[in-house]
Amino acid sequence: MADDADLLAYRKRFPALEDCVHLISHSLGCVPAKAFDDLAEFAELWRTKSITAWGDWLPEVDAAAQRIEKIISAPRGTVIMSHNVSQIMSILASCFDYPSGLGARNKIVYEAMQFPTVSYVWQAEQRRGAECVLVPSTDGMTIDADAMCAAIDERTLAVPMSHVVFSSAYIQDAKKIAARAKEVGAHVILDCYQSIGTVPLDVVDLGVAFACGGSVKYLCGGPGAAWLYVRPDLIQEFAPRVTGWFGNEAPFAFTMPEQSYADNVWRYMGGTPAIAALFQSRAGQQTIGEIGVRKIRDNSLVQTDICIKWVDELGMKLNSPRAEAQRGGSVVFDFVGSADVCRELNRRKFYCDHRPQAGIRIAPHFYTKTEEIDLFFGELKKIRGGAGG
Repeated sequence: MADDADLLAYRKRFPALEDCVHLISHSLGCVPAKAFDDLAEFAELWRTKSITAWGDWLPEVDAAAQRIEKIISAPRGTVIMSHNVSQIMSILASCFDYPSGLGARNKIVYEAMQFPTVSYVWQAEQRRGAECVLVPSTDGMTIDADAMCAAIDERTLAVPMSHVVFSSAYIQDAKKIAARAKEVGAHVILDCYQSIGTVPLDVVDLGVAFACGGSVKYLCGGPGAAWLYVRPDLIQEFAPRVTGWFGNEAPFAFTMPEQSYADNVWRYMGGTPAIAALFQSRAGQQTIGEIGVRKIRDNSLVQTDICIKWVDELGMKLNSPRAEAQRGGSVVFDFVGSADVCRELNRRKFYCDHRPQAGIRIAPHFYTKTEEIDLFFGELKKIRGGAGG
């Protein structure tokens, strides 16, 4: 199948692609050339306007949030920007109390294949009385949605789950799990870091209470521009303990001593926003919004299928689902010595990464030429065979 010419037309926005084979967008998206201009705009405002630059900087918080709302099909005013998912999870965890006693609602349910940073946050909540229940994987790749639903009961408070599992690219049935959670009064917190920008997202249709993610990966925005979606009816329900002056109804009134929360999604903001990261992430978010994730997804399925055929041809172990409906934007595979081969591939600028108990992870994106996939596996074959230095 020929490459999608419409998608490859966007490749010129990413000149760094001409110096490497970039199959690492599941971990770090390629930098758009315009990001340099946008960061220069931020710096120029700082240089020329000093303290008054805040009048230009702060609106970028809502502008970035609106770009995310478009990509995840969220209503206006339901997304707030943050620094990273660890911070977001800490803010959300601080919204809850964990009562003790028979039948108390203090249970946190999530998959045993969750990304570690999320687990760390919720495990720490056990100091305040939370009870964490991890649902195991039977094959090291997938999580049974029925098992997740069975673990969610009337004692469950929150379900901080991944939309796409980072170590296998397995797409969880978030809609089914969210429906079960809502049935018993629990809240699904959907980590969309491995799906936003490559798997179509409609947080309203999924029915989740919260969703979060960042701009580092398929959004090509670099670190520091994470985001949180809050379902409209829940925005004013919670008062995070992890808070800050920008969560206040009037930050520049400097009221003391107690927090008086904003009546909108800004109540989940916390402290001073990382403005430079918002400028930096602008170009990637705009490009994804302009293309549309459905088109990116269609191309991704074709190219990840090509990757899987290469994995089979080279006799390596596939650690991602074969079924398209279950597979996110990356392909994970393993073989003896894969970590060493990954290091050498990166040294040669064939960018990928390696995860313990999973193997090498790669992800073509809308700007990937199919020939680059062939070049990657050809280089891997040479390294694995000992050819070259």
